[in-house]
Amino acid sequence: MTEPRFPEPGEDDGGAEESEEVEAARGARRVLVVGGGRGGVGKSLVAQSLAVYFAQLGKSVKLVDCDPTGANIHAQLGLRAASADIELDGEPRASLEKVLFETSVPGLSFMPGAHDTIDPPIALRAGRKARWLARLRAIPADWIVIDAGPGHAHLVVDLMAAADVAVCVTAPEPPAIEATYRFLRAAFRRRLRRALMRDRFRLSLVDRAMREIGRLPGPIELIRELAKMDRNLADLAWVEAHRFRPYLIVNQTRLRADAELGTSMSELAGRHYGVPLEELGHVEYDDAVWLAVRRRKPLLVDSPTSKAARNIERIARRIVAVTATPTTVKLAGPMPLETPDHYSVLGIGRASNEEEVRRAYKRQHAIYAADGLATSSLLDEAGLAAAQAQLDEAHDTLLDPVRRQAYDLSTFPEDPSPAAPAEAARPALAAEQLMLQSELAREIGPDTEFTGALLRKVRESQGIELVEISSRTKISRAHLSAIEEETWATLPAIVYVRGFVSEYAKYLRLDPAQVQRSYLRRMREKTTP
Repeated sequence: MTEPRFPEPGEDDGGAEESEEVEAARGARRVLVVGGGRGGVGKSLVAQSLAVYFAQLGKSVKLVDCDPTGANIHAQLGLRAASADIELDGEPRASLEKVLFETSVPGLSFMPGAHDTIDPPIALRAGRKARWLARLRAIPADWIVIDAGPGHAHLVVDLMAAADVAVCVTAPEPPAIEATYRFLRAAFRRRLRRALMRDRFRLSLVDRAMREIGRLPGPIELIRELAKMDRNLADLAWVEAHRFRPYLIVNQTRLRADAELGTSMSELAGRHYGVPLEELGHVEYDDAVWLAVRRRKPLLVDSPTSKAARNIERIARRIVAVTATPTTVKLAGPMPLETPDHYSVLGIGRASNEEEVRRAYKRQHAIYAADGLATSSLLDEAGLAAAQAQLDEAHDTLLDPVRRQAYDLSTFPEDPSPAAPAEAARPALAAEQLMLQSELAREIGPDTEFTGALLRKVRESQGIELVEISSRTKISRAHLSAIEEETWATLPAIVYVRGFVSEYAKYLRLDPAQVQRSYLRRMREKTTP
């Protein structure tokens, strides 16, 4: 997990001596920060919902509203606006505990942000952020969840960089996607400048390279420019690009393409920026969210069975799984100073067959389409045309056996044997599946009663989506969803449900007789007057 690290002495945001405070913060409880990107995409909703979920697990949780542009989580918790005096300089722990308020959710305390103030709180200004975070970490809690607010100002970037888990929230619309990519670029620039603050000469080279580019560049674009001046500096920049490992949530999804946006943005961020932006999941557009806000209640309390609440619970479960699994940060590979090979362009391995090449090309072609959402602001027209040309060349070469053999011999002369097929790396999904599989090993036995929730848990432990089961079994997705949600009124006659449940169980490699028997018995008990 990322260690908290704030500006070095003399840095451009105030530069007070903070190293001792940061050292004291290490080893404290987990800190999750939600922020960056565009405002209005649901960061506050995600932050308070995750905090509520952790509290419902029996954990001690502190939710902190640190949004400098409009602190309003108090309204979602049914609390009145309050201007918390977080500038107290008394005892570190006692000072902050004075402004923590209990909520209606057991185990969840809330620290409101500065409300209707003219100037930002002193504690969050330049030179004091690390000291404030160290005090916050000293408060006894299992989870500290911070809403850092939108944008890419130093406060937001520094809080995200110091978190154990940093979460970006976006929406399936070009302005939000553009703001997310801009945040990644700004965060990389901030980290690189901090890393070089004691090396004025190399810092001047970075500034010179940025002036040559003429805008806020992506990490790989800047690294390629730095490589012309100093290869060692480019190596350092490549390392910094990988040290910041944010997660991504796509909110307000309506279409299947919206739900797949996070995967596409994750791939594009790694390919064009070198930043490991990992997708955590998506949250469907749901009127239950609007109703919960109107009622001034947390979503997971007001409507725990809604689609959006289910989505957030799965995201929270993945976060728990990731933080419980030790991970080693590794570079994705050598610096991308050369043009990627055809296999990398399509995102496949050298052992991929023709059908896999066609599927990969179709998917990548949709991502790099002129009106593609995931590439919003990522590439200009010339860059998009170049990417499309690379795709076409890779497709034509790899589908022609003669051209493919010649290409392999010229590109991989020292490794003529085809490599294993490439698989998308999604540690959060893998960690979630391992956790669920461990729980299911204890829950499922000869006498297990299969409920809709248990069937969904088995499906998610295998990383299978409902659309995949629907495609193979020809059972409508609506009926499969009704089986999992146990919405009996939307299911057909029981004779049809018997067949649906049996086919569903077979697909999940469960005993169809046991699943069918226990599920239908439960259905009869719940529906019989």
